Amino acid sequence: MPFGLGTAAAGLLLAASVSTAATLAPDPAPPSAPSVVPAFGAFLGSGPEGVHRATGLTHWLGGAEPTVGHTYLPGDLWSNIRGGPGFLGPWAEWRRADADRLFVLNVPMLERNEAGLSDREVARQLARGAEGQFDHHFRALAENLVGHGLADTILVLGWEMNGTTYSHRCAPDPDAWKAYWRRIVETMRDVEGQRLRFDFAPSRGRDAIGWDRCYPGDDVVDIVGMDSYDQPPGHDFEDHVTQPYGLAFHAEFAAAHGKPMSFPEWGLFRNGDNPAYMRRMLAWIEEHQPLYHTISDYCPHGVWHCGANPGASAVFRAALAGNAPAGNR
Repeated sequence: MPFGLGTAAAGLLLAASVSTAATLAPDPAPPSAPSVVPAFGAFLGSGPEGVHRATGLTHWLGGAEPTVGHTYLPGDLWSNIRGGPGFLGPWAEWRRADADRLFVLNVPMLERNEAGLSDREVARQLARGAEGQFDHHFRALAENLVGHGLADTILVLGWEMNGTTYSHRCAPDPDAWKAYWRRIVETMRDVEGQRLRFDFAPSRGRDAIGWDRCYPGDDVVDIVGMDSYDQPPGHDFEDHVTQPYGLAFHAEFAAAHGKPMSFPEWGLFRNGDNPAYMRRMLAWIEEHQPLYHTISDYCPHGVWHCGANPGASAVFRAALAGNAPAGNR
């Protein structure tokens, strides 16, 4: 996102399936029915209240059942990035309640992640990480996940690394960033019992650096994601598709590397209530079949929890209401 979320965000993203009949839109025409449909979700708030709001969103969507939970580890201190029982416990309970559920966790790569560190300090911290000085924190996180029964979690590690918001950004030293990512993944995969998957998720567009320069390698990436909102760069959805490092580049990059796609964050933003954007994004998602997609459901981005977007909310609800869950893939 273009502003901070990791320090406070710990919200649920609810998932269910998308069917071709439910996503019909005049612009563009929907594709033929896929054999497997993507899971969808909505960020519903920080902390356990996200779980409690699940029932309300399910009712609003005509009974669609959630299958994906998504939260963000706080990025203030290493002790929080390690994921203690007070944080992981509620999500583990939610995950265990249904075998078809999937847990998605955004993981900061550095503490003080939203503290406005200088590029020089970021480069210094990335170099320390690449040398292995922070390995023990990520080993502890993997052990905590396995211990809580969350061994198959999807980790959105170092998200929006091509931007300037977070301390875990890539531009100050791309080589160190990639080496550090590799160390984190290798360290966590060494923990017995883990079945973790790692989602590389830049924001749409070039931003501070072309995000392909940050890609750490196919052997340490399982999913290629993208965070994309209705905002610049790009004046309209077609620009979002065709711009450098846009939606088309994302789809082509994921396919070239043999990876499934995801959209961990998406929604409305600078252009207000925009039903046309909502139709186009839902059609794009259906056409390209990400593993999951998760709209940010708070103002100005959202649909159910944001009354400022009635037109786009109606499109979203009509498209997704009442579908059966896609299940855990």
